This record gives sequence, C-alpha cells and structure tokens, in this order.
Amino acid sequence: MSASETHDGPTHTIADAAQLFDEDHLTRRFAARFAPVFERIAQGAVEREQKRELAYAPVEWLREAGYTKLRVPKEYGGEGVSLTEFLALVTRLGEADSNLPQILRVHGGFIESLLESGDEPLRDRWLSRIAQGQIVGGAVSERTGVTNNSVRLTQADGAWHLDGEKYYTTGTLYADWVDVTAHDGQSDVRVLVKSDAPGLARIDDWDGFGQRLTGSGTARFDHVPVARENLYRRFNAAEPRRNSLLTAYYQALHVANLAGISRAALRDAVAFTQGKTRTFGVPGESSPRENPLVHRVVGRLASLAYSTQSISTSLARALDEVSAARQEGRTDEATYIRLDIQTFQAQQIVIEQTLQAATLLFEVGGASATSETRRFDRYWRNARVLASHNPAIIREAAIGDFYLNGRAHEERFGVARQAVSGR
Repeated sequence: MSASETHDGPTHTIADAAQLFDEDHLTRRFAARFAPVFERIAQGAVEREQKRELAYAPVEWLREAGYTKLRVPKEYGGEGVSLTEFLALVTRLGEADSNLPQILRVHGGFIESLLESGDEPLRDRWLSRIAQGQIVGGAVSERTGVTNNSVRLTQADGAWHLDGEKYYTTGTLYADWVDVTAHDGQSDVRVLVKSDAPGLARIDDWDGFGQRLTGSGTARFDHVPVARENLYRRFNAAEPRRNSLLTAYYQALHVANLAGISRAALRDAVAFTQGKTRTFGVPGESSPRENPLVHRVVGRLASLAYSTQSISTSLARALDEVSAARQEGRTDEATYIRLDIQTFQAQQIVIEQTLQAATLLFEVGGASATSETRRFDRYWRNARVLASHNPAIIREAAIGDFYLNGRAHEERFGVARQAVSGR
C-alpha cells in the first residue's frame, strides 16, 4: 500500500474485538462492568503516548470501578474473583493500554502475598484498606550490580527510618503506599510507607522505550519514617522462592498483558484495513479487505491473538488449581516448582508470538501505517519491554534443565550477605 492511500482512521472498539473470542472464562457481569472503562482507556491511549501524559485518570477510573479490589476476598470487602477471571480482565485492560496492568502489577502481587500469609491481623488490616480503594506500589529493584537491596532500615531512639534509592519502582507514582525491600543489618525486610511520607521522592525518570507511563523510575528515601507495625516481613532474598505462587503470578500477569497487546494488534489491523480504499500495486480504486494477501495477514494476527489468550487462560487456571490446593494443604515444594516451569513455558511462546503480531501489524498497511498519529509502534515497544523484565533465555535454559535433569530453577531476587554486627 502506498503513502498516498486514504484512510478514515482506526476505531478502537474493545467490545467488538472481544466478540472474536470465546468468553466462557469471563463472566458477563464483569465484562459488562469493565468494558466501558476499558473502552474509555483505549480511546485516550494514543494521545497519552504522544504527550507522555501519565495515566493518573485511568488509574482512578479503574479504582472507582473496583478493579483494584477484584482479588480481595468478599469477607474483607472485595470481589473474591478467581485468578482465571482476573487475568482475563488483565488481558482486556492490556488490549486497551498495556501500561495499566503494569502500573498495578505490584499492587496485585501484594494482594497475592497477603492471601498466602498466615498473619490474620496483617491480612485484615491491608486487605480491608485495599477494598476501600488504596493502591500499593513497589520499590524493590535496583540498578546496582552488587546487591538488589542496598536501602537501609535503621533504628534510633525507638524510631525506624529508611535511607537509600530504588529504581524500576513501577506503580509508585500512582500509589497510596509503597512496598519497600530493605536491609536492617541482619536480614532483608519488607516495609510499607505512605507514598507522601516526608523524605520520600518519587521521580518519573523511567527511560525505557516502551511502557513509558508506568512510573518505573526512581524512588529515593531520605530518612523516611517507618511505623513499626508496617515492618511486616523478614526474609532471605538469596534463597529461591519455593513456597509461593508469586513467581508464577508476576509472570502470568505479564503473559496476560502480552496477550492483550496481541488482541490490540488484531483490532487495529482490522480497523485500519476496513477504512482503506486502495491496495498497493493495483491501479484505480480497490479494496484491501478483499485482497487474499491481506486476508492472510489478518488471519495470522487472529491466530496469534487466539493462541496468546488461550495460553494465558490455561496458565491462569493452573494458578487457580495450585491456589485451591494450597488452601487445602495439598501443596509442597515440587508443586511450586512445576508451576514455575509451566509459567516459564508459557512465557517463551507468548513473548515470541506477541512480538510477531506487533511486527506483522504493519503488513496490512504501507507508509501510512507508520504514522505517529497511530503509534502502532507502541505495541512492539511495550511488548519488548515486558519481555525484557526477566530474561526469557535464562528461563528457557531452566526449563531444559528441569526436563533433562529434574533440577529446579535457582532464580533468586538477591545475593547472600553477612550480617553487620552492632546493628
């Protein structure tokens, strides 16, 4: 297709695209409630991308609609939806704007950690707050090559304070609370601080070429006060996580979000093609929607969207099965290892297929498809950044080692260290 072809502009209709897939796993009740919100988010996605306008308003729309409390059990004031239902909604939200699932990824992980906790007062306090609309962001990772946990938690005159710096602090710009990993001289700890606490600076300096609106930049702690009751866990970051769904959950959310990008590529390919009146190399007026080669491209995009969503749904059901088994006391270390491997397998294929879809989208158009007014490039950029969070190549090797030698993956989120005396 040529640069001179005409085009009426794509229409971002989430409801129409949703009808292309089997929706048995997503109840009509939730689809009806959230479809208008997702549609509203989709309508502003290109403009937000062009202006690098942070997604404060969309986060509020999701909060008001109850999205942020979907996984909170009903007894705490939430919706109590299954992971299968929730991750299906994540895919729809990722189709609208893949920044949004990533912004709220840590929030969702914090809920899952509470659901696994045996500390009922902790669960009650925080799940009730989340049910009331409060959002949690994260300050866990760092850019230093020495340790992933250089932030210090110190005590003086009976008061606790945080000092140091984190990066990749996804969601903190939009959050009411920040979940921080720190070190108190003896062990790794998790603490929660108010996002507007004195001494806490949240800086929008994320410089990735994709997922630009996630607020994944720097959080700086300058003697930030910490309430003792908000120091909620001690742990060893140098040990593999063997008794939790969290590794699988965080990756399953990426997979669901990537599936949403695949759906968005299909949606925009269809809208773009239907609005065109000329096919490249064909004289006079012609209809791309009647061109067999365009049929093949759209057919491939539809197949990729179907595949990524199907894999995501299958993975979500596996998480639900393990979650149910955990509640019944039927899980052991091997349960979580198998779930992690299953998640890594899904990750390999969904990453590859989503990146293919994000590139193939351009084959339904010519130069006009590269227009900044459409920002079709954001699908590849966003998918590539999501795919880069945890190197898939390392996990592919872990899968092979598991099948060949029965060895569990050794993925860790920190390094061993010696306790500091006198602290």
